[in-house]
Amino acid sequence: MQAVRPKKALGQHFLTDQSVAQAIVASLQSRGPVLEVGPGTGVLTQYLLRDPEIALKVVELDGESVRYLLEHYPALAPNLYEADFLKLDLHKLFPERFAVIGNFPYNISSQIFFKILDYREQVPEVVCMIQKEVAERMAAGPGSKTYGILSVLMQAWYDIEYLFTVGEGAFLPPPKVKSAVIRLTRNERGALGCDEELFKRVVKTTFNQRRKTIRNSLKPILATLPKLPAYIPYLDARPEQLSVEEFVELTLAL
Repeated sequence: MQAVRPKKALGQHFLTDQSVAQAIVASLQSRGPVLEVGPGTGVLTQYLLRDPEIALKVVELDGESVRYLLEHYPALAPNLYEADFLKLDLHKLFPERFAVIGNFPYNISSQIFFKILDYREQVPEVVCMIQKEVAERMAAGPGSKTYGILSVLMQAWYDIEYLFTVGEGAFLPPPKVKSAVIRLTRNERGALGCDEELFKRVVKTTFNQRRKTIRNSLKPILATLPKLPAYIPYLDARPEQLSVEEFVELTLAL
């Protein structure tokens, strides 16, 4: 079978540098059940299959890639799912805990992370390659210009490590941006201790108007309260100054 054609509509840029592929797989510390998202032509898959301690399942949307994988890695057949990861019920695939690995399509990487958050009690670790700019944003701390919605919502539940940068030449076709590999490790937080939906709303509302003070950006939320709390912290700060814990405090006050 001929090589798979990268499809622009699916955001496909196939990793061709084997040393980078090996480094990504070596970054995965978990063993046992592992889900690879978007294996494409199997550049990571081949190394994952070699580890006897990994019980691998893969999910791939592209039918051409699925046929290629079945031809080159027939052992995958019972554990290859031709499906949209964003629409999968992962509880059916994994009744217990599982790690996630993959070269995520850059156009839907944020959606993939939000999906992982929905299964955070089952996913202790994620190793993935994403756009460098998104990786920097996720790993950024308070006070950084790149610190934002994704940083706070992911860091509430995961410790995030920026592992290494990958140049454009490692892919076919080369993307127009640099890439980076990050590792997410589930932290020990069992609950936020506040209304999680309101927490998300507060984070998104404030960062969507990040040049404003929190007092000004939260006016729509404050207007819905039957009675204003006696004290609301951090109203004169800007959202990029607040840690996860401080956003929790702010949400509790509301």
